[in-house]
Amino acid sequence: MSTISAILRKKANKQGQYPIYLRVTKDRKSTFINLEQYINKSDWDEKTKRVRKSHPNSVRLNNLISKKIAEAGEKIIEMDVGMEKQKQDVKAIRKKLINVDNDFFTVAEHYLNNLERLEKFNQLNADKPRVNCFKSFLKCEKFPLEQITVPLLKSFQTYLLLEKKLSQRTITNYLIIIRTIYNSAISDGIVDIKHYPFGRNKVQIKFPETQKVGLTEEEVKKLEDLDLEFGSKEWHARNVWLFSFYLAGIRVADVLKTKWSEIQDGRLQYRMNKNQKLVSLKIPDKILIILSYYEKDKTTKDDYIFPELKGIDKKNKKSIVSTTSNADKNLNKYLKRIAKLAGIDKKVTMHISRHTFGNISGDKISIQMLQKLYRHSSITTTVNYQSNFIHKDVDDALENVIGF
Repeated sequence: MSTISAILRKKANKQGQYPIYLRVTKDRKSTFINLEQYINKSDWDEKTKRVRKSHPNSVRLNNLISKKIAEAGEKIIEMDVGMEKQKQDVKAIRKKLINVDNDFFTVAEHYLNNLERLEKFNQLNADKPRVNCFKSFLKCEKFPLEQITVPLLKSFQTYLLLEKKLSQRTITNYLIIIRTIYNSAISDGIVDIKHYPFGRNKVQIKFPETQKVGLTEEEVKKLEDLDLEFGSKEWHARNVWLFSFYLAGIRVADVLKTKWSEIQDGRLQYRMNKNQKLVSLKIPDKILIILSYYEKDKTTKDDYIFPELKGIDKKNKKSIVSTTSNADKNLNKYLKRIAKLAGIDKKVTMHISRHTFGNISGDKISIQMLQKLYRHSSITTTVNYQSNFIHKDVDDALENVIGF
């Protein structure tokens, strides 16, 4: 016998709201189906398993819950009639209820739609092309999860390396999205774990070491001293790059989203776009000079400092992400020109400002302080990151052996 009820899961989203799920129980085992509706905890009646009238959309949500419970009940009856001799477990029931076959791209579409619903547009913009690339490689619209095998994935890796000319680090990202979607399918009972192509003695995903290259002090001075036409695209790109560098390499999305209101009492106080952490940094004198160039265009305290996002609806996250991505590409185009003018052979991009701060700081600043400046959650992340730029101990050790 199966039972179906609505529940409010205990894990809240970033807005502090909780998801409504259906719980289907059979033979003392349960599976959960997300109705993709979120409410405040105070709006849920645990006794009746329904949304309280205090919620403005309580009638609509309760009708949805009743409808989904009825639909689930009907499908379970259909299974009872049509599969009398077959074993029915909660995974089989869930698979029937969410109406998903074992097609990889059907599961992928659900995964991508969920990213969009959660407004994770950066991740969506990165993962969607990877899924489409896998589809192009397979040359089909549907593909059974069970047929994603170790030889197939190794062939896909070769395709990305030789035909798409991608780096090993980028190829790893493609494998990660396939693994993520496959894991989701296993959790949903769509495919048996025995077909899993990842793990020991199968396809193992390891991040290859990458070389992080930053500019030297001399190269930064070359950028600072370069005579650029006031107001030109190159002049503006240098300002944005230096703004990032002077503040310990804050990411381009955070730079472009910086508002005048976030500058208070000589400090920049903002929330990181990547992980929503609050950050407070003292504003160096060099930043004040850059700010003075853009202050004439300030109309309100909530204006963006830099022009890229001006006129964009601040509530439209998708538009902000898209505009920021395009702006990053344009800035990098002009930074390339600037590097050539300054006689710098290294590739200068917005992201390299972060590497440059790491390179110049070297071992001058304690790891604990660098962790705060980089806003890393774990000091291990800081140690691993900074190891790309600290070479003195290794150099001294080498010299001690061969310097006779």
